[in-house]
Amino acid sequence: MPGKIMAINAGSSSLKFQLFSLPDEHVICQGLIERIGMDDAIFNLRATDVKWREILPIADCRQGAEHLLHALIEHNIIDSLDEITGVGHRVAHGGEAFADSVVITPEVLDKIEQLGALAPLHNPVNALGIRVFQHALPHARAVAVFDTAFHQTLSQTAYLYPLPWRYYEELGIRRYGFHGTSHKYVSAVCAERMGRPLEALRIVSCHLGNGSSICAIGNGQSVNTSMGFTPQAGIMMGTRSGDIDPSILPFIQQAEGKSASEINHLINNQSGLLGVSGISHDYRDVEQAAANGNPRAKVALELFAERIRAVIGSYIVQLGGIDALIFTGGIGENARTARQQICRGLVFLGIELDEEKNISNQSFIQHDSAPVQIAIVNTNEELMIARDVIRVALNLPVQPALAAQ
Repeated sequence: MPGKIMAINAGSSSLKFQLFSLPDEHVICQGLIERIGMDDAIFNLRATDVKWREILPIADCRQGAEHLLHALIEHNIIDSLDEITGVGHRVAHGGEAFADSVVITPEVLDKIEQLGALAPLHNPVNALGIRVFQHALPHARAVAVFDTAFHQTLSQTAYLYPLPWRYYEELGIRRYGFHGTSHKYVSAVCAERMGRPLEALRIVSCHLGNGSSICAIGNGQSVNTSMGFTPQAGIMMGTRSGDIDPSILPFIQQAEGKSASEINHLINNQSGLLGVSGISHDYRDVEQAAANGNPRAKVALELFAERIRAVIGSYIVQLGGIDALIFTGGIGENARTARQQICRGLVFLGIELDEEKNISNQSFIQHDSAPVQIAIVNTNEELMIARDVIRVALNLPVQPALAAQ
């Protein structure tokens, strides 16, 4: 069935979108609405012959969606909304209920809203976005694509925490993992570039950005991942501490008289690269400060790399070896210093970076004689969402992983 697929990523104050044509997966347009809920919201839209930016009041997600769909027709990107046959929605948390993307029914939407207890900042907004687009595009098939779904293949020993069993049984406290759509996409792309079946590879995927996670992938499935019950867990990030001694939290709470919400804000919004460097949550700013001689910025970069190296090492043990190391996300794809620091001294594991390839951002940056491939793969969660709409709702064959590369 010919048509167009829209991929939607609705946040609390933003709405990111891409519109694809079928079956060639060509990006017709893409854009972002920022500062939703304010009088100076920013709407950006890019297409082949259109580059549009405007500042205007957008009260809520519903108004943002209506403005977006109106702009598609106003700028002659589409002639009618009926051309959009499917809409894929990124949903942060699927809990244990969803191990794959699903067509959205009233029951599915209710469950997404119930899972808001596990992701209060994300799932309610995702559910609102779904309702808004269902109202605006009632003819289009809607699909939910869950950040957690790829990690539902984790074994009990990988996802359980050593707490009293009732906390898992009654409250659902376990490792869920996030960035699953990204890890699934880049591992498939890497395998195709290597010319080997994904199922035959042992891969460690590093999605590094303001939010960062690492995933061990074996037999094409997630075996372990660094984020846990929440996206706060795992490695150091832009403003998140990642894993720390849990007793530090009540110690600070008592010493400074902080509330539980203040402690949560501390480890989620004031820590990581920002907290250690005192400069910024943006890796580029910290890197520049370190180059200018700032000692705390230098420590922040080293700590970031060391935390990642430790997880990579543990995942290689769990996988029984490694065939490919992937860097993706804003930092993974662009920060040459980060990749160099992370790979330093790992030759004994078969991981040997070629400095010239790294500097020039080649697709594979390992030394010619190294047994482990080191890949830079630009993630494309929106394309993965669109493909899942095709696979789950429209029963069409999807294109090879490299079609959009």
